[in-house]
Amino acid sequence: MKVKEPEPFFFEGGERAVLLLHGFTGHSADVRMLGRFLNSKGYTCSAPIYRGHGKSPEELVQANATEWWEDALSALQELQDKGYEKVAVAGLSLGGVLGLKIAYSNPIEAVIPMCSPMFFDNEEQLTWGFKRFAKEYKQLEKKDEETIDREVEALIEDAKDLFLEVASAIQDVKDNVDTIYTPTMVVQASKDQMINTESANYIYENVEAEHKEIKWYEESGHAITFDKEKDQLHEDIYKFLESLDW
Repeated sequence: MKVKEPEPFFFEGGERAVLLLHGFTGHSADVRMLGRFLNSKGYTCSAPIYRGHGKSPEELVQANATEWWEDALSALQELQDKGYEKVAVAGLSLGGVLGLKIAYSNPIEAVIPMCSPMFFDNEEQLTWGFKRFAKEYKQLEKKDEETIDREVEALIEDAKDLFLEVASAIQDVKDNVDTIYTPTMVVQASKDQMINTESANYIYENVEAEHKEIKWYEESGHAITFDKEKDQLHEDIYKFLESLDW
């Protein structure tokens, strides 16, 4: 059975734009509700889907972290080509890592990393997260459990190099966080079991931005944009964006 593929989105609003970046194994749905909310407040919101994402797990393991960085940059360029000179970037998990990289390599208005890892001590969780994604996808394809288990195990083996690449990409950004002067709002869920939550403190303490804040959400897990405090998250991000001089 063919699974319907998600699509990127572009919600047109005012001259201030927010680029929204999804997480590893995720896609534009990760940030769609946030995009709709900010768009209702007058912001233009855009979200790409990185190569290999929103597709089968087999296609995901054929992609690489360099391509995802290129896709994030292309999405920023696309907004700028449409005439949006003022762009903030918000990203969930790996999307926040890419957002931080954009912040130290491109002039943007603000960066909002949400539950974004800085320490790659979570290979076990990453493997578990990928395994869950692969299994759920194959269930949607209506495959039997035995086939699913066999195919998922093969995928985990194929994904080992990709995990090392993700680790390297995270380390690269961690090494450069102290070169960020862009206004920064760090978002972290207290019940996040996917990443080391000390990552949030590391980002907050090491960015050189004068305008920076950190927000903890006590009742939320890693997928904070879907969780029970998402409405508060939306309001807090909107308040932060409104506090900027743009």
